[in-house]
Amino acid sequence: MVYFGFPAISRHFCNFAKMSKSALVILAPGAEEMEFVIAADVLRRAGIKVTVAGLNDAEAVKCSRDVQILPDTSLAKVSADKFDVVVLPGGLGGSNAMAESALVGDLLRNQESSGGLIAAICAAPTVLAKHGVAAGKSLTSYPSMKPQLVDKYSYVDDKNVVKDGNLITSRGPGTAYEFALKIAEELAGKEKVQEVAKGLLVAY
Repeated sequence: MVYFGFPAISRHFCNFAKMSKSALVILAPGAEEMEFVIAADVLRRAGIKVTVAGLNDAEAVKCSRDVQILPDTSLAKVSADKFDVVVLPGGLGGSNAMAESALVGDLLRNQESSGGLIAAICAAPTVLAKHGVAAGKSLTSYPSMKPQLVDKYSYVDDKNVVKDGNLITSRGPGTAYEFALKIAEELAGKEKVQEVAKGLLVAY
């Protein structure tokens, strides 16, 4: 089991007193492990305070490839809090679960109305469509999700990461680093993100 709560993270990346930006990453059963872990890890490396919230509770969540991850807390306990970005990892099972959650819908609509960032990758942009969020904006997704999105959004086929205002979307596991680094750039600045990317040996 992977413990993603704060005690398991190196103190080098968890000096919370210095963190000025915050991210909420929602972890639902069936989430895509790579997309979740890369987003949470990269944001923490960039000095962003990340809260991992289990969709249903704070128990271990079984992801799409049977990796179990322990969230920091439950979504119900933090849904009223304010975050600079709300991140939705993909994975078909996780995305379907978030799409059916009224709590997720309320949180996303509040995030949108307050001008906060929303970031979704792979199948997760369909969660936005289900909850009526970011209608008409440019976005991308995992290719097979396109039919569910083209009628409500301006769909982009030829970019790994698409940013339109306060919405950031991406395509899948292979684009997860670009996705996470783009979110981090919005919150921590280009210089910090280039530093993080260099340490990861990722071109950005």
